[in-house]
Amino acid sequence: MIDLSIQAKIVALWAVFLFGMVFHSQLAMMPMLYGQSVAMPGAKGKMPVTHPWLMLGFYAIPMLAIAATALINWQPYRIIHFGLTALYTALNFLHAALDLTVKPIEWYQIALMVVVFFNGIFLNILAFEWMQVF
Repeated sequence: MIDLSIQAKIVALWAVFLFGMVFHSQLAMMPMLYGQSVAMPGAKGKMPVTHPWLMLGFYAIPMLAIAATALINWQPYRIIHFGLTALYTALNFLHAALDLTVKPIEWYQIALMVVVFFNGIFLNILAFEWMQVF
């Protein structure tokens, strides 16, 4: 049996998180294949300039965390990393809760967000354990 380092496990869970979020976005676009609109209610056909930058940041930060976790074993980074995983888990919970307010509720999206949320819980546990290593 292969015994992966805690850093390798963390990298794997961050990758699962990113795949989950990409799939979440992809699932939201699926109605377009059937000629349905995916526009947000009240959208005027122009995305605010801040939205793609926020999305870029939301995806880029875990990408940087993957690289840093693979390369850095420095105690201050491990503390920052744990805080980052906690923040992303809280944001995922909030996102799933807000998805429950969208009508009609897309239960496949909720199911995916629950998977991503529990992945985040496991990531928090491993990040906490890694933070405790001296």
